[in-house]
Amino acid sequence: MERAPEEYDPEGPDPVIGPSKPRLFGVLGPGLIAGASDDDPSGIATYSQVGAGFGYGLSWTLLFSYPLMVAIQIISARIGRTTGHGIAGVLRRHYPGWLLQWVVVLLLIANIINLGADLGAMADAMALLLPGPKWLYVLLFSTICVSMQLLLQYTRYVAVLKWFTLSLFAYFAVLAVVHIDWGQLARYFFVPTCTGHRTI
Repeated sequence: MERAPEEYDPEGPDPVIGPSKPRLFGVLGPGLIAGASDDDPSGIATYSQVGAGFGYGLSWTLLFSYPLMVAIQIISARIGRTTGHGIAGVLRRHYPGWLLQWVVVLLLIANIINLGADLGAMADAMALLLPGPKWLYVLLFSTICVSMQLLLQYTRYVAVLKWFTLSLFAYFAVLAVVHIDWGQLARYFFVPTCTGHRTI
């Protein structure tokens, strides 16, 4: 008796990239780095400015923005895991070429702007510690980043970036020493408030 073909299980082993649930230490690599890199210098600078200007007043937006962000991350990861291709590869296979070209151009523009904002924020942070022209710090950080990508092997570069993700524990250290009015935070978290002035 001939066996019926098994249905594709998106949660099962993938013929392209292997099992969907590998061991923990085996997956701590590009995914961890990509997730940590979302908390980039330009984002930290933005969070600091918004926090200084609005205090807890915009906390309620997390109820909407966080689930949307998680959904986009999960969708992107599942597309890559299921197809074995990035978003450009999927677009190339299923959509007209002109759409792929426009998406790549828009992505290039967005990445250039984001990269400039990151380098500028890093230069601003360095200027707080050491006196000097900010353009020099931008040039310094640009040189370091490009040199690491060109001179280090991929596996070594990933290992270096993996250790850099430990810097995110600084958030927990800040929570341990800073005073937070949890009652006020809860109020602004669950009650939408639109205000143009500082609330704490």
